[in-house]
Amino acid sequence: MIDYGVHPVLGVRIAAVDYACAVEKIVSHAKEGESFAVTALAVHGVMTGFLDSVHQRRLNGLDLIVPDGQPVRWGLRLLHQISLPDRVYGPELTLRLMRAAAEESLPVFLYGSTEKTIKLLAKNLCEKYPGLIIAGMEPSKFRQLTTIEQQEVVSQIKKSGARLVLVGLGCPRQETWVYEYRNKLSMPLIAVGAAFDFHAGLLPQAPAWMQKRGLEWLFRMIQEPKRLWRRYLYLNPLYLFNLFAERLGIKRIPVLLPDQTEKEESYG
Repeated sequence: MIDYGVHPVLGVRIAAVDYACAVEKIVSHAKEGESFAVTALAVHGVMTGFLDSVHQRRLNGLDLIVPDGQPVRWGLRLLHQISLPDRVYGPELTLRLMRAAAEESLPVFLYGSTEKTIKLLAKNLCEKYPGLIIAGMEPSKFRQLTTIEQQEVVSQIKKSGARLVLVGLGCPRQETWVYEYRNKLSMPLIAVGAAFDFHAGLLPQAPAWMQKRGLEWLFRMIQEPKRLWRRYLYLNPLYLFNLFAERLGIKRIPVLLPDQTEKEESYG
């Protein structure tokens, strides 16, 4: 189990951990009934914080941010000379966490995405891990929730008996949701994004060779070009430029390009 501490990558505090450490931390807090806010960030997630100081404070208010993307893992090595054996990929972390939840009889709540997606996700996860308990699920309303609706969500999750929540609202909304609900729910809240679609069988994952070489972004952009081309063609070069600038001690100037980020208001 590896834990090299927490280190900033473009101002976002990334935990230099491996899968075993991340799962152990989450399961430990779930057993104790303690709040624990978690997300797995790739380049897009890091850049949402780099380009928006308010969102950066949200991200740095979470308890654990793992390096989901290979370029984020490489950033730890470039800036802090920390070499991790692998990234902590959100979809893979989800599977390892669900295996542990099944073994430890920790009920799980699924929050976000569409009703079709979370039903397929629950079915597939329970088939893969027979002992897994899905305590409840609630799809996204794809809009900002009212105060009353937020209270109803909290009540629903508490009454379900869940010991941890998987959140799939997409970056950066899911990180905002986890940040806002972290003090309302005494359990781990884990933002896993595309893992919902991947494990529901609705979206293909990049081949292993592309993932290893940090090319998953290219695979995803080919799959969803209209939605993702701005994100990757703007943010990836901007990430690399500022990463090397930070390494060389050059003052970084974040430039917000048109349509490169999404609205960050919390919704459910």
